[in-house]
Order: sequence, then C-alpha cells, then structure tokens
Amino acid sequence: MDITVQELKERLDKGEKINLIDVREPNEYEADNIGATLIPLGELQYRLDELDGLQDEEVIVHCRSGARSARAQQLLEESGFNNVRNVIGGMLAYRAQ
Repeated sequence: MDITVQELKERLDKGEKINLIDVREPNEYEADNIGATLIPLGELQYRLDELDGLQDEEVIVHCRSGARSARAQQLLEESGFNNVRNVIGGMLAYRAQ
C-alpha cells in the first residue's frame, strides 16, 4: 500500500519515528532531503543487511517522482519485507504540497 505526501508530512511533523529510505542518488539527496536514510536504488540489493529486523515493520521508500521507489518497494517485498509503502509522487510532490 502506498502513502501520500500529505500523510508522510503529517507523521514527520509529529516527530514520529519512521523507517524512511531515500533511493535517489547522493547528489540528489545532498540537494534536498527530508531526513531519510540514503540507500541508492542501485545499491539496495547489496545493503539489505542494513535493514535487518525491519521485515515486519513499516518501511517507507521515496525517490524524486515515485518510479525508482516503486522498484525499491518491489525488491524489498521480494526480499521478505511485509509492509513496504511507496511515497506517491516522491520529492516532487512532497515539495509541491
């Protein structure tokens, strides 16, 4: 199930602890980020051990527009993660709200 930028912003504004993964490239992250853990999509399959223990927790993935994070969501689900949510519209939508 995906998550809207509005819901994500509300939860971040409340200071909720969220397992938030940014799958963009480092230069994109440096230019603008919302405090997520940076794991570029191309590295994700090799860095799954960093997410060990989160298989049954909510994990939210985002990118610039939602396409790369949709691929990340699929990869994580195939790797045994049960509650992966993609941010609809990504950072473009987040900053546009």
